[in-house]
Amino acid sequence: MTKIGAFIKDLIIIVLLALALAVVLKTFVVDSRIIPSASMHPTIQINDRILINKFIYRFEDVERGDIIVFKPNADTGETRDMLKRVIGLPGETVEIKDNLVYINDTPLEEDYLAEAPDYQFGPVTIPANCVFVLGDNRNKSADAHVWLNPFLEINKIKGKAFCIYWPINHMESLT
Repeated sequence: MTKIGAFIKDLIIIVLLALALAVVLKTFVVDSRIIPSASMHPTIQINDRILINKFIYRFEDVERGDIIVFKPNADTGETRDMLKRVIGLPGETVEIKDNLVYINDTPLEEDYLAEAPDYQFGPVTIPANCVFVLGDNRNKSADAHVWLNPFLEINKIKGKAFCIYWPINHMESLT
């Protein structure tokens, strides 16, 4: 085989291996999203690009404060994946009143909000294997407080957002 033939063969093998590795990584490990709405403002802006850890919940439980990507319930009217913050965990009671979110009658500290919620919700108790999610832009987010079924099944979670990587001037960790 000539040097050029060997080079082309090696190049094809390298490209195919790189492609296979990229597919495996995107399918099982890390994915990215472009944010289409202001529902997570001010934490995440429209057109920010984020990275999602797709395997973390195989090793850890979902925690309050996690920003997650999930397949929405059918009653939301949404068909695309959504991005929201986990507020309530299985077995907890959530209520929104007096411009605060309460978990088991204790106000939740939320320093990431630009404005407090100006609506009432609940109280509701979160069933087993479900979470309660809200956008950080509480008054303009189509989230659990307006869904017919306000609970998201944990098995619908696709991953945890862990960083904003674009634009560079807004690059930051989300964990």
